[in-house]
Amino acid sequence: MIIKGKNVCRETIYSSNNIKRIIVKKSFNDDVIDYMKNNHIKYEIVEDKSFNELYKDSQGIVVELLSYNYYSLDDVLKDVSNDSMCLILDSIEDPQNFGNIIRSFEAFGGSFIIIPKNRSCEVNETVMKVSTGAYNYVKIVQVPNLVNAIKKLKENGFWIMGTDMKGETLYDEVRVDMPIALVIGSEGFGMSRLVKENCDYLLKVPMKGKINSLNASITAAICISNIVSRRKKY
Repeated sequence: MIIKGKNVCRETIYSSNNIKRIIVKKSFNDDVIDYMKNNHIKYEIVEDKSFNELYKDSQGIVVELLSYNYYSLDDVLKDVSNDSMCLILDSIEDPQNFGNIIRSFEAFGGSFIIIPKNRSCEVNETVMKVSTGAYNYVKIVQVPNLVNAIKKLKENGFWIMGTDMKGETLYDEVRVDMPIALVIGSEGFGMSRLVKENCDYLLKVPMKGKINSLNASITAAICISNIVSRRKKY
């Protein structure tokens, strides 16, 4: 798994222990070089011409990872409080959406993200790059069955809030002083039937425009921001 892009590579070098190789262009100049030298992190230098031929659009540095290591649900449930907030992504397949969701979630201090093993985008090179390195600071859990994961979340005090255009509760009126698991449905079909049936609330974001739909990552950002801002009032 090869990551390209200065920002995402920098954050990965700062935080990951799963790096196989780091390759930099000879003319590459960035503070991360000093960081690697000071911390005795090995990296390879490649002549500019050869580097540009091998790694196009990489901004002078690439990082090769061994793999992405997902967290287990048991691990992330060890420290639950009323401020805990997780995302459940129900079959999000677009890596651009997934990467943007991770970026927003990390910025607002979310706890962890749950994705299904099947019919869902995994953490890949595009997701990592779009997240601009935020994937290094967000715990991502991959589970075989979302409904079973939701039941376990409920056992640990979480309230499950699905986002749905036909929801009966406005997204900014639901209580937020409790552990919250926010469900974002797939780009084309929304939440699956069983996931929707296991939600405690169905939230809607009212819209006045003629295009009556929002991108999954935008919906996530709106709801996450609202939850965080209203929690500050308690």
